[in-house]
Amino acid sequence: MANITTPRPKSNLKPLDHALECAARGWAVFPASLDKTPRTPNGHKAASTDLERIRAMAVQFGFVLVGIATGEASGIAVLDIDRQHNGLEWWQENRHRLPVTRTHRTRSGGLHLYFRHQPGLRCSTSRIAPGIDVKAEGGAIIYWPAAGLEVLSDAPLADWPERLTPAPKPASAPPWQPIRGGTDVTRNYATAALHNAVRRVAGTTTGSRNATLNAETYGLSRFIASGTLAPSEIAEAMAHAGLAAGLDAREVAATVASALGSAAR
Repeated sequence: MANITTPRPKSNLKPLDHALECAARGWAVFPASLDKTPRTPNGHKAASTDLERIRAMAVQFGFVLVGIATGEASGIAVLDIDRQHNGLEWWQENRHRLPVTRTHRTRSGGLHLYFRHQPGLRCSTSRIAPGIDVKAEGGAIIYWPAAGLEVLSDAPLADWPERLTPAPKPASAPPWQPIRGGTDVTRNYATAALHNAVRRVAGTTTGSRNATLNAETYGLSRFIASGTLAPSEIAEAMAHAGLAAGLDAREVAATVASALGSAAR
């Protein structure tokens, strides 16, 4: 259970003290401004665990907030739960599926859940759910305890939950071009129907994409008997449409084959 433990008392440490404390844990830090932007010219790429380097950055740039570079630099990945986009509702529904790990309150009223970084994990925005972001390789977060916000759980860092690894974006399909055929009215009508079906499937929202792909493919099968569209032509076009809608390639292939098979039967 991902229960939040009793908050520990707020620290009276200065931001630099917090930065040095983070560095002692192996987290690469950098100075950030009140608006969370890095104060160094090269941004979070300046993040370091070297104590002397951190002190030098404090003299040159000043720590208003403490930033941490996520990913390989610090060995951490953070699940950023945003209160403003219903992220806390998602967390309430899913917290029992998450391991106990270090948890901080954020300035906006959300949560930062710290995990051990998973190699290859990169940042993402709202791909798990609206208001749920991933801060991993190439990203950064603010260490909010340095601003006086609560450490809600100081449990040891858990491994990154596999179920939270964002699904890869589908490869963008090249523009589909129909097979050039005759110019008679029947062929033109069939081609227009195919184009319309592709557009409807590609524009379908999450939740009905598979059903729409199945229905549109099945509907186009009526042109096979008349010889105005070939099964391979329909299959190719609808595969492109399914990928453009964000469906998995295997799921697309299975749905198209099933719809055409049902029509043949």
